[in-house]
Amino acid sequence: MKKDSSIFLAGHKGLVGSSVLNNLKSQGFKKIITIDKKKIDLRDYDKLLSYFKNRNIDYMIMAAARAGGILANSKFQKDFFFENIEIQNNLLKLALKKNIKRTIYLGTSCIYPKFSKNPIKEDYLLTGKLEKTNQCYAIAKIAGIILSESLYNNHNLDVVCLMPTNIYGINDNFDKFSGHVIPAMINKINEAKRLKRKSVKLLGTGKPIREFLFADDLAKAILLVLRSKKKTINKVCKKQFPLINVGSGESISIKDLSKKIAKISNYKGKIIFDDRFPDGTMKKNLNSKLINALGWHPITSLNKGLRISIDNYIKNR
Repeated sequence: MKKDSSIFLAGHKGLVGSSVLNNLKSQGFKKIITIDKKKIDLRDYDKLLSYFKNRNIDYMIMAAARAGGILANSKFQKDFFFENIEIQNNLLKLALKKNIKRTIYLGTSCIYPKFSKNPIKEDYLLTGKLEKTNQCYAIAKIAGIILSESLYNNHNLDVVCLMPTNIYGINDNFDKFSGHVIPAMINKINEAKRLKRKSVKLLGTGKPIREFLFADDLAKAILLVLRSKKKTINKVCKKQFPLINVGSGESISIKDLSKKIAKISNYKGKIIFDDRFPDGTMKKNLNSKLINALGWHPITSLNKGLRISIDNYIKNR
């Protein structure tokens, strides 16, 4: 892969996309194509195709998606389903039309069955029932994987699907309602500190166990896969369609996570869990042996990543 390769980064302003953009620039890539969604909606294939009519694309990274926390997933199920289906279908059609050398499709660990054995392997996909709170989002992302596999097998389109664990970091969505667990928790705990509240209420029981990955570490995994030779990926994936987990290998309960965030934020109040709200899957840790075999390992500890995220929240509040 040459440094003057043309790379289309879809979703460059989001949590993952902005980290990928920074890493592409730091690694010396100059021809990075980004699209402002206010000008071109990725759900409009005709406008997307028109934009790229006279533009060459060598590689594409699909970091654009409608995503959110457990409450947003539960309330806006149809939106999560329709928007993700439309975005990924259009981008994959574009990849086929433009004969892109390699496309990176970003999925989610939500695709795996609720009661999967941990750590979760890639071949556990479609072996059981999904967690209901985010099943519309999960089914949309699964549909993208199946389409990617079909294009890979039947049309010789080089697509690699990466399944990241829970991502957090700079440029996260810190909204208390629509944000994922870490940014929403950072917001609530720091708000309680700012307003000098004696307690803060968090959703669920605090018992679920999760692993979390700093967005910059995921970006490095994406770029490694983007630059890896096809024969190397085939060897690691044993010549099967490349579906690859990306996890941190560092798990923690939601309750202990809240204590970490409170400690780093210097919040001394009481943390109360409201068990009237759903927990989601009780345990979810990924088996990341395939991405490790390609040479990637996370470098940002949870403590360090949380400090960076909290500082980012305070700076931009």
